Amino acid sequence: MTEVYRALALQTACYAVNASKDVATARSKIAANIARIDRQIRASKQFIGQDLRMVVLPEYFATGYPLGDTIPGWAQKAAFAMDGPEYDALAKVAQDNKVYLASNAYETDPNFPDIYFQASVVFDDAGNTVLRYRRMVSLFAPTPYDVWDKYLDVYGIDGVFPVAHTPLGRLACVASEEILYPEIARSLALRGAEVFLHSTSEVGSPALTPKDVAKRARAFENMAYVISANTAGILDVDIPNQSTDGMSKIVDDQGRVMAEASDGESMAAFADIDIRALRGRRERPGMGNILSRLPRDAMAQGLAPAALQPNALLPDGKLRVPERADFAQRQRATIEALKTAGVLGND
Repeated sequence: MTEVYRALALQTACYAVNASKDVATARSKIAANIARIDRQIRASKQFIGQDLRMVVLPEYFATGYPLGDTIPGWAQKAAFAMDGPEYDALAKVAQDNKVYLASNAYETDPNFPDIYFQASVVFDDAGNTVLRYRRMVSLFAPTPYDVWDKYLDVYGIDGVFPVAHTPLGRLACVASEEILYPEIARSLALRGAEVFLHSTSEVGSPALTPKDVAKRARAFENMAYVISANTAGILDVDIPNQSTDGMSKIVDDQGRVMAEASDGESMAAFADIDIRALRGRRERPGMGNILSRLPRDAMAQGLAPAALQPNALLPDGKLRVPERADFAQRQRATIEALKTAGVLGND
């Protein structure tokens, strides 16, 4: 185990591929984005030090988000194949720079053709894939929950909530707005996660935002580090470029911000991760040992009435490719189910 190492939440700009005239142009731009990340990591390590061992990249750093493309259209234009050249290039970035690298991208899976998932993939410093997590909560994109029965058949529950045991500690990924859902981080923590790698593209603000509050809360309540990397703006699209900027930070298991980036591209959010000290605190009895005091079975039963139903894209066991409007319709139906169940009401 590497007891103390440095980690970096790399705040880098996202050059989106939405306006690319064809698939070949989009793929060329993605390759250029990955090459640019390689250069930034190399330069950052020279400044931060050779004990920089972990780098977390922002959400969809190489492509941007779909912005109205159809599901199959975006899959063809921007999603990475699990064995494709984009992941090969990222593995080489990790290997060449001798760092663990946490990436986030839209990804296709041959088990679920014509759709994509949003995936956080972690490479070790030899370029091996050590973790693949698919985002579980998304308003406008397919998730494992939408194909739940088949997904469990293929990957099992440990593939839904994976934790990688590495020399840098037990690593887990939380994607984007999922930091707002304590159940996801808790599920990973109860499988041993010590370091949450959070790729995000979120609204920047000088005030505390919901996501920024959540980063501190998820760290404290799970006795874990949070390494959160935000985009330094999304370029080559119509939204104001710097809408998603700043906010990259590293939070310790007490909810304290150890390092934080300001606006723009930045390597300022780096800090020491002390796994040995963290494990000592996790084994210390007392009121502050949150994980040891959790009545898990009671919490599981309390969550049982949740209204969102699984397998929305597997009617009759056959995969259905959704339209964007389907996700909004499903949310409206879930809200009505919550009202019927008495979760929402005006009495």
